[in-house]
Amino acid sequence: MAEKGEKTKQRIVQEALQLFSVKGYFNTSIKDIQQVTGLTKGGLYCHFGSKEEIWYAVYDLAVKTWRSVVFRNIRTDRNPLQRIQQTLDQVLMDYLGGDVFEGGCFFVNMLVELSGQSAPMTRHILKGFVGFSKLLQAWFDQALAMGLVKTRLDFRQISNFLVITLNGAATLYMSTRDTAVLQHSRDQLRYYLEQLKA
Repeated sequence: MAEKGEKTKQRIVQEALQLFSVKGYFNTSIKDIQQVTGLTKGGLYCHFGSKEEIWYAVYDLAVKTWRSVVFRNIRTDRNPLQRIQQTLDQVLMDYLGGDVFEGGCFFVNMLVELSGQSAPMTRHILKGFVGFSKLLQAWFDQALAMGLVKTRLDFRQISNFLVITLNGAATLYMSTRDTAVLQHSRDQLRYYLEQLKA
């Protein structure tokens, strides 16, 4: 019985992820989630106490999905600069270009929609962006220790710039669906990283 309940919970989260991604959080009603899952209101609330609680579970699934695409085959590369380049490429070409979420980048969409509406949910999303930037910074620190990049660079600022650039590319791509946006962004980021090499 517990296994059936867990499967139902997972189905709610998967269906809600697509709804939130396409319609947004505020435009998705509990009734919408009921319709796509075939559950009654009571059946839905048996698994989640609120729509916000569903959103947090959806966010966790979105992060897991994002990581599976963006970090595919990354850890096997011992060169941290190549790791950074491959990660940026996979964000642009495989995650964004692969239209992993029907509505585009789930995280950018949610950040734009929830800013000014829900401080806790906004902070939750921003924490993810900060974590990604810190990971890139740690890889730059490794590259410095290996003598692969120039000294006296501010890796915190560089990492933040890379994350901001990716989010800008995401926004432009989602509004145009023009893959040239992703290709140009990839090429420019590759050129930028080349300039950092020792």
